[in-house]
Amino acid sequence: MVSQKILKALEGSSAIRAMFVEGKRMAEQYGAENVYDFSLGNPATPAPAAVNDAMRALLDESDASEGGSLELHGYMENAGYETVRAAIAENLNRRFGTSFDAHNLVMTVGAAGGLNIIFKTILDPGSEVIVFAPFFGEYRQYAANFDAEVVAVMPDRETFQPDLADFEAKLSPRTRALIVNTPNNPTGVIYKPETMRRIAEILERKQQEYGTDIYLISDEPYRELVYDGNREDFLTKYYKNTLVGYSFSKSLSLPGERIGYVVVPDEAADAEELLRGIEISNRTLGFVNAPSLIQKAVALCLEEKTDVAFYDNNRRMLYEGLMKLGFSCIKPEGAFYLWVKSPMEDEEAFVNEGKKRHILMVKGGAFGCPGYVRLAYCVSPQTIERSLPAFEKLAEACGLT
Repeated sequence: MVSQKILKALEGSSAIRAMFVEGKRMAEQYGAENVYDFSLGNPATPAPAAVNDAMRALLDESDASEGGSLELHGYMENAGYETVRAAIAENLNRRFGTSFDAHNLVMTVGAAGGLNIIFKTILDPGSEVIVFAPFFGEYRQYAANFDAEVVAVMPDRETFQPDLADFEAKLSPRTRALIVNTPNNPTGVIYKPETMRRIAEILERKQQEYGTDIYLISDEPYRELVYDGNREDFLTKYYKNTLVGYSFSKSLSLPGERIGYVVVPDEAADAEELLRGIEISNRTLGFVNAPSLIQKAVALCLEEKTDVAFYDNNRRMLYEGLMKLGFSCIKPEGAFYLWVKSPMEDEEAFVNEGKKRHILMVKGGAFGCPGYVRLAYCVSPQTIERSLPAFEKLAEACGLT
């Protein structure tokens, strides 16, 4: 018999993954070119050539040296290779004016692994984690892993910036963390510096009121994917109790390699205990350490970046195409998602109408915000071009044209 916790998790299993599986089935039935799958945020651009070159060079160097294979593929400390962490710290310092060194970083099994080891370190049963809706639905499961609860803050429905009055009202003595995901999945909006300063002011005030530490966890898999003159931001400068979780999945198109890192600044409350706890959690959750080869490879590719212009072209094509057909969309400023208002009162009915025309969308309820759908435009430009006639038929069925 499986546990009650797993049974509950199965009830809320990922709508995104379910739609992805549905897309595979439909592609086999109708032909991949006739299915327009916008369900999964799987990068469509290849990893930079430098990444594969780095892996080959590391393997060649390992083969050429005595004991090299044991070193390259063996265990290291739970935080990861010190040389890798030092290289990333130096890169962050140069780009964002920070002052980290290797001891401030822990290499992780992607951003998801990073969030889980942070949660294991800071959460007790009954703790609360604040999220800004709409939000990545897996946050619920990550918090539930440690018997904590997610508390959702509603957005401004015009801009999809967080409603900061609702945010302040939702904070409580049980609040241990706030997750900020900017650029945001699923809306593509960016929280600007003024918004971050106001969030920091509220957190500082509530920490003093409750006599507790509240950590801001910056979940940053889309940090480099920004458009329209927006700049990459690093949130530790706004609030001292900020922890950063990063993934190379999107910036280097490496989602399957599961490689990222956590940053704990020295000024964060209980920083040294946090770091030790996060390192231990890497081990006790069964990750042990981040994958060895890809750690060393990404350290050689910190100046590389995926083809942001590719996603920008897709963004413009899909956004402009849907707006012309009468759909209401939030124009993304980053990431690779389009947030579309459902023209039908029942968003699931709208998703099903899309499936009839071989369009796969994810319902907004999966992100804690019903009434909308998410389209992941990390697909080929040809997929978007071929999908627009199908979207036109969908618009007609919904009375938009």
